[in-house]
Order: sequence, then C-alpha cells, then structure tokens
Amino acid sequence: MVSIRYLGVLSFLSNQVLVTCMSVPFVVGFLIYKWRRRHLSIYDNIEEFLQTQGDFMPIRYSYSDIKKITKNFKDKLGQGDYGFVYKGRLRSGHLAAIKLLGNSKTNGQDFINEVGNIGTIHHVNVVKLIGFCVQGSKRALVYEFIPNGSLDKYLFSSKVNNSISTEKMYEISLGVARGIEYLHRGCAMQILHFDIKPHNILLDENFVPKISDFGIAKLCDTKIQLVSLIKS
Repeated sequence: MVSIRYLGVLSFLSNQVLVTCMSVPFVVGFLIYKWRRRHLSIYDNIEEFLQTQGDFMPIRYSYSDIKKITKNFKDKLGQGDYGFVYKGRLRSGHLAAIKLLGNSKTNGQDFINEVGNIGTIHHVNVVKLIGFCVQGSKRALVYEFIPNGSLDKYLFSSKVNNSISTEKMYEISLGVARGIEYLHRGCAMQILHFDIKPHNILLDENFVPKISDFGIAKLCDTKIQLVSLIKS
C-alpha cells in the first residue's frame, strides 16, 4: 500500500511538472504577443497621425540619417525622463539638438504632441522643430541648437557663473510671456504647455528665451475659457 501510494504521489507530481513545463512556453508566448501588439499599436498610432498632417510636417529623417547627424550619438547634451539629447550637425552645416525618445508609456502620445503641436510653429520665443524620425521603435526629434542651454543652470547651478543681470532676466521673463501668449492666442488652436519651468526655457546666443518640451502639451479650441489641469 505504501509503495502504491508513493507511486500515486510521484505520478501526480510528475503530471504537475509536465503541465507546468507545457504552460510556461504558452505564457511566455502570450506575453511576447501582447508586447508586440502594444508596440505595433504605438507605431500605427504615430503613422496614422503623420499621414493626416499632409505637407505641413517638418522634415522626416531616417534613423541612419540621425546617426550620421550625431556622428553615432557622440556628443550627449543631457537626458531626462523622455530619453537623451545629442548635439549634431545637419547637411546644411547648421547645428541641431536631437532628442532621442525612450520607450513611450502613452502610445506615442508624447511624440505626437511634440510634432503636432510645434511642427508648424515659428515664433522667436518658441524652439523650432526642424524634423523628426520614426522608424520602428526608434523615435527622435530634431530641433534647432540653442547654445546657452536651459535657464535653470543659470539660476540653480553652482558650476555656472551667473552672468544674467536683472535687466536681462526681465527681458527673458518678457520673452517667455510673449511665447506663452503666442501659444494661447496666436495659433489656430490654443496650445497649453502645462510644464513651463526654467529647465524648459532655452537661451540662444543672445539670451533670447525659447520655450521647449511640449510632451504633455494640450490643444484646445480658442473659444474654450476653462480647461482642466488634469492630463487626459
């Protein structure tokens, strides 16, 4: 009886191990399938958006173009939650800042926001988007290069000599205000930035401020008076 009972337990455990071994590949395969479907959905959303924009889009670059422009990502300017920023040079000879986006958690909405919101904007106090790249999982944004970096390093960093006078700071404040006013009133649709801070204010060679980083911006009809601050 003991041996029969032992054999029964052994047979049960063997069956459980067999079932587990058979189910693991299925679970792994299902997770891979879901991951691929999610990322395909991201790419489909981006491509669908780009196709609806017609001829009003900035220049579209291939990923190989981005690697050439940045000399294989040689000169890193900075990084954030979105990914990395690299310095590059366009074929025209002009310098550019290439924002290489990491994995999106919002179905590519951060990429769509930046291209759709500022792709056709031309204002002295808003950073200019020159082009973009979307190729498979690779997404990048090509901006004009702003030599003096962001305002925060002049306000908070001990490593940078604070050479901004009170008069210049006043001019910077006015420039930021003009940029915000243009986004609210000068466009066909109101563009609400939602993330105005020194880190997102870039300064050119003359310390003229340019608003940047429209990843969580929101488009609203100009007739709307009240807008929820909760990101939808």
